Amino acid sequence: MENEPDHENVEQSLCAKTTEEELNKSFNLEASLSKFSYIDLDKELEFKNDLIDDKEFDIPQVDTPPTLESILNETDDEEESFVLEDPTLLNIDTIDSHSYDTSSVASSDSGDRTNLKRKKKLPDSFSLHGSVMRHSLLKGISAQIVSAADKVDAGLPTAIAVSSLIAVGTSHGLALIFGKDQNQALRLCLGNTSVGGQYGAISALSINNDCSRLLCGFAKGQITMWDLASGKLLRSITDAHPPGTAILHIKFTDDPTLAICNDSGGSVFELTFKRVMGVRTCESRCLFSGSKGEVCCIEPLHSKPELKDHPITQFSLLAMASLTKILVIGLKPSLKVWMTFPYGRMDPSSVPLLAWHFVAVHNYVNPMLAFCRGDVVHFLLVKRDESGAIHVTKQKHLHLYYDLINFTWINSRTVVLLDSVEKLHVIDRQTQEELETVEISEVQLVYNSSHFKSLATGGNVSQALALVGEKACYQSISSYGGQIFYLGTKSVYVMMLRSWRERVDHLLKQDCLTEALALAWSFHEGKAKAVVGLSGDASKRKAVVADRMVEILFHYADRALKKCPDQGKIQVMEQHFQDMVPVIVDYCLLLERKDLLFSQMYDKLSENSVAKGVFLECLEPYILSDKLVGMTPQVMKDLIVHFQDKKLMENVEALIVHMDITSLDIQQVVLMCWENRLYDAMIYVYNRGMNEFISPMEKLFRVISPPLNAGRTLTDEQVVMGNKLLVYISCCLAGRAYPLGDIPEDLVPLVKNQVFEFLIRLHSAEASPEEEIYPYVRTLLHFDTREFLNVLALTFEDFKNDKQAVEYQQRIVDILLKVMVENSDFTPSQVGCLFTFLARQLAKPDNTLFVNRTLFDQVLEFLCSPDDDSRHSERQQVLLELLQAGGIVQFEESRLIRMAEKAEFYQICEFMYEREHQYDKIIDCYLRDPLREEEVFNYIHNILSIPGHSAEEKQSVWQKAMDHIEELVSLKPCKAAELVATHFSEQIEIVIKKLQNQVLLFKFLRSLLDPREGIHVNQESLQMPPSVTEQFIELLCQFDPNQVIETLQILECYRLEETIQITQKYQLHEVTAYLLEKKGDIHGAFLIMLKRLQSKLQEITHQHEKAKEDLSLKDVEDTMVETIALCQRNSHNLNQQQREALWFPLLEAMMAPQKLSGSAAPHLHPEALRSLTMQVLNSMAAFIALPSILQRILQDPVYGKGKLGEIQGLILGMLDTFNYEQTLLETTTSLLNQDLHWSLCNLRASVTRGLNPKQDYCSICLQQYKRRQEMVDEIIVFSCGHLYHSFCLQNKECTIETEGRTRWTCYKCSSSNKAGKLSENSSEIKKGKTAPSQVKMSPPCPPSKGDPAVKKAASEPVLDPQQIQAFDQLCRLYRGSSRLALLTELSQNRSSDSYRPFSGSQSGPAFNSIFQNENFQLQLIPPPVTED
Repeated sequence: MENEPDHENVEQSLCAKTTEEELNKSFNLEASLSKFSYIDLDKELEFKNDLIDDKEFDIPQVDTPPTLESILNETDDEEESFVLEDPTLLNIDTIDSHSYDTSSVASSDSGDRTNLKRKKKLPDSFSLHGSVMRHSLLKGISAQIVSAADKVDAGLPTAIAVSSLIAVGTSHGLALIFGKDQNQALRLCLGNTSVGGQYGAISALSINNDCSRLLCGFAKGQITMWDLASGKLLRSITDAHPPGTAILHIKFTDDPTLAICNDSGGSVFELTFKRVMGVRTCESRCLFSGSKGEVCCIEPLHSKPELKDHPITQFSLLAMASLTKILVIGLKPSLKVWMTFPYGRMDPSSVPLLAWHFVAVHNYVNPMLAFCRGDVVHFLLVKRDESGAIHVTKQKHLHLYYDLINFTWINSRTVVLLDSVEKLHVIDRQTQEELETVEISEVQLVYNSSHFKSLATGGNVSQALALVGEKACYQSISSYGGQIFYLGTKSVYVMMLRSWRERVDHLLKQDCLTEALALAWSFHEGKAKAVVGLSGDASKRKAVVADRMVEILFHYADRALKKCPDQGKIQVMEQHFQDMVPVIVDYCLLLERKDLLFSQMYDKLSENSVAKGVFLECLEPYILSDKLVGMTPQVMKDLIVHFQDKKLMENVEALIVHMDITSLDIQQVVLMCWENRLYDAMIYVYNRGMNEFISPMEKLFRVISPPLNAGRTLTDEQVVMGNKLLVYISCCLAGRAYPLGDIPEDLVPLVKNQVFEFLIRLHSAEASPEEEIYPYVRTLLHFDTREFLNVLALTFEDFKNDKQAVEYQQRIVDILLKVMVENSDFTPSQVGCLFTFLARQLAKPDNTLFVNRTLFDQVLEFLCSPDDDSRHSERQQVLLELLQAGGIVQFEESRLIRMAEKAEFYQICEFMYEREHQYDKIIDCYLRDPLREEEVFNYIHNILSIPGHSAEEKQSVWQKAMDHIEELVSLKPCKAAELVATHFSEQIEIVIKKLQNQVLLFKFLRSLLDPREGIHVNQESLQMPPSVTEQFIELLCQFDPNQVIETLQILECYRLEETIQITQKYQLHEVTAYLLEKKGDIHGAFLIMLKRLQSKLQEITHQHEKAKEDLSLKDVEDTMVETIALCQRNSHNLNQQQREALWFPLLEAMMAPQKLSGSAAPHLHPEALRSLTMQVLNSMAAFIALPSILQRILQDPVYGKGKLGEIQGLILGMLDTFNYEQTLLETTTSLLNQDLHWSLCNLRASVTRGLNPKQDYCSICLQQYKRRQEMVDEIIVFSCGHLYHSFCLQNKECTIETEGRTRWTCYKCSSSNKAGKLSENSSEIKKGKTAPSQVKMSPPCPPSKGDPAVKKAASEPVLDPQQIQAFDQLCRLYRGSSRLALLTELSQNRSSDSYRPFSGSQSGPAFNSIFQNENFQLQLIPPPVTED
């Protein structure tokens, strides 16, 4: 923790002093403040616990450091930025070099570029750190500056320099020297207005280390040196630098004979002052020429007298900031460049800033250079190694959300930053935390813009330097001895860190008591930032802060009582104290002042009953977390009474078991606990208060024993008591205290013995004559056998094998056996638990217990008794647990198996067979057990597939499965089929022979062959002969004829001829027709369907009126639809004659019943039959010419004799359809012709359109596109309007190789669209100025292999890339499907071999037609016309 020396000898009162007093005091403390930096370093060396480890990056060393001349000759354009952190943080691409704002700094936020960065808000740090800075107006100096302007025409202030004196330069060439004492008197007025008229305004000031000399730089380039003791002019220098340039900076170095100046030409000069023979001279040497890059900021390294022997001071280091880079050079012993550091991309209007300070890093004090331009501050640590070379290491840099115009170190850990909207930010360097923000617009800060523009000499400066000067305020801010002085147009303000007391008092004055306590605690713990005024070792510092905190706490308590609302609801008062009182309790306990808390604070708060109650309730969380152990008896008693009064008995119990209750009335507390059922608290009071461990058990046993002995069900309350009793016994026997903690070491053996002796008592203390022996063990066994035995098992684990422990174990086991075996009122489960417990104990390697083996035989008889069918599964589970626990060694195995089989304990049998590796017998166990019979499949599968079983074992299991195959199939056909297919696919025919039952065989084959049944088997790997499939089809014809066609569509491995014979045998005509069609015998299939249709029609014609008309009509319609579908499917592949052989017989069959209408028995449904006939005519019209149909109808002998009236409706309907289709065709052709014409016009216009760039510079390098005319560089313009040099695009890898051609992509568009695919706009490349335009572009992504358009690519014309792009733009004008797309799909469908206009097979998900889109609609209006 960094600490500052204490400069206050007088304790301050609770209220802070006035601003005027603070100001006076700050000047009286000048001597101590001047030592801040050095002592600050000392303290920082002691600070071992760094909050953040600095990331150090060593800059690589070079064999020969560069010379100053080589640095100056570097071209700025070529420099790459030296950034070792994440380069993406620089955000290069968002910089637009043509949109920088040059509005005045003091203007509102509207014109400020930094507002773009103000989206990120830091949390308000006031409540966390208080007010860190004290800022005051220097009234005396401010008044005299204004007065001088009025009385002696001094002009406005322009520059300030501070040392032991304060120097202010004015616009009329005067330097006003003020004292830093309380009066702030004007000591000297140097220069006069006539000289000011000649030299111009003072533009820079510098005071040397011992405050004896003042250097003044002027706006017209002159430099003067004054003696501050006498006020004499010592030197007037006019030839130190080129004439016509203003002095921007003049700085003394640590050597009083050496100074550095920087002019508005960007050059830097070294001034050496000499005195020869009483004559004062000045020699000038140019360190940096402005022609190679303009320097606008210089900062020599100053060291305090305490650090004058530091090894780095001998180099006289100077940091310079040009517009493109930072340089650190050594002036001594000879001129040498030690480091260069380029900025990288930044806002050209941002101000370069430099600041040195000595800091302690890794226990060594070294200078650190902070530099920034814009919103990132870099820190460079400068070290000298043993060889004398200087190393520079980069520290963790600071990212801000605002642009800086000033950077000042106030001490080695705290920096003060001024942003471009005149807000001060106090930052802790190591944690990068913002401690405070102060608005200083009231200062009306002076800016140095006129000097940077060199207006006094005609404005002969570069545009870049003038742009930086807009926000330059280098000469308006000066720091000295931990104070920062700000020069305003009419005033001077001083800022300094407040002492820790001032910061606390400042919060108190604003009535922020809670924040004041929090801040004081951070001082106490050494976690506060920017601490001033705490000295001494850690304990002394803590004591000082603790005393101050106690004072604040008393004030806080008084305020809480004073501000309590006297009237109103009790809830309001409670809320008030709930907000206030916990703070007091918190800090008293943090400061470990329980004496204060329970005496003065408690007495004070007890005056108000509500406050007292809230205080007592606040103690609860501390007691429960064991942070508050010792309390006064009075507070403890009040606490219990308070919670009792509020009926919060559960809270009382939780509190009692965490308190030291020896100071309370034990009997009274026990009585209260018992009455309120606080059993944990009661046990705790007995144990801790009286060292009594048996009495609580007796009290609990008295409650739960009677109902258990009487066989009654326990109440919920009694169950809770029984559970607590078990846990209590377990804790006592394990040496743990109940409900938490541990029993004292010396009491553990005694407690164990007492509890054991109590449990195994033959009778209770107040036993009745009827009481059975061992009442306590019996009660616990009845209550929860398993848990009681678990308690004993855990206890046995802890026993050491001494004689007494062995005796106790044997004795308790004997008692358990006596109680349980000799009584019949225990269930099989309880008895089983006991013997399982015994088996586990006997199975231990170091077992010393003895149990008679015949008892185990009795238990076996008891559990396996076949005459008792009740609790069958419970008895089996108990016996299984007993065997698994090691009880198997207590039984004869053959007898055990016999008894288990007799009792139908199949899990026991499985357990025994598995020990003997008789896996085949286990299958019988599963099949006989109705609860687990379905698990047999998984068992067989595991045995056959998991490695580790021998071939013989697998064979025996398979043989057993084959023996029971009918049972397995009847149980789960799918599982049985999967088992056979997985493990024995070559033995399927054997399995089929074994299945004699035809129904089972059918189920098995369906599961095996039909993939819809869901078994996971690869059908190809089965390789079954066709006869098996045909056998399945025959069974399917018998048992489920309706599913035959669907199944045949899925099955593959069957022979058509044999299958046709099977379906004919069972007279399944539809199936036969399907198979004939599949075989290729279309006519044969058609004849079968036609014959079926005719028989159905005949049924309708001859049926009685009362028959089911609807049903028979539905049959006719279904059969007719299937026949039409058959004809449609196959008409494409037939010639005209073959088509007519299909369709005309079908038409004849449908019209035959209508011909009989004139007979004596007319049919019943003439309309329905006519409708069906019309359906046939419409379907056949797509395949047979209309004249042929009409001719065939008219040639019919029936209609040829004048009976045309009957078919008039049919013929007229056909003619209407023809007219509709002809009209539709003509309209569509017309629309498509117009579409094509319009599309081609727009296509041509789009292709010939010129490209219009948005700007005249490259979007990557931000340079004008003409900059590289001497180089062979191409200029690329994209249709989006962005322009690039091809060299820049190649560096950004914005090319794509497709089909041997290079294709460019727009860098900006593609980087801004990272989520989507890269935008691939066409580009136009122009070489130089006169080269003809050349287009480079790739087509859009190539079509997939399945696209039918690809196959015809060789014969069809292909659009060139420009046309493709123009066409894409054209398509985007549409909403909905393009008409060209409709035409394309129609032409593809017509030319495709798989065209089925009426087939249902294309409606699957794979066929994505435009026409099937639910939003599809024809737009019968002309498309919109695009503007050029």
